Amino acid sequence: MYIKDGIAYAEKKEPEIKVCGVRPLSNYRLWVRFNTGEAKIFDFTPLLSLPAFSALQNETVFKQVYIDYGITVWCDGDIDISPEKLYSEGVNAQGAVSA
Repeated sequence: MYIKDGIAYAEKKEPEIKVCGVRPLSNYRLWVRFNTGEAKIFDFTPLLSLPAFSALQNETVFKQVYIDYGITVWCDGDIDISPEKLYSEGVNAQGAVSA
């Protein structure tokens, strides 16, 4: 049980997912380490056609990824992606090609 905003919840609280390590890889992929200790590879290619991420089509800009308060960001925080999306749609980095 836990309490959030004055409301009691019976289930176990899920830990908040945060990014604690990120590296750009080739072909618009990211290697991401999470506060759970897991590392995943996230393919950003399908998102590049969306207006919110169009600036990342420039590979130089894409490679300037960094972490701000547990969130993966670019362009001084103007572009970000949720840790939950990276976690849920990323594939296990174990055995994945990293170059």
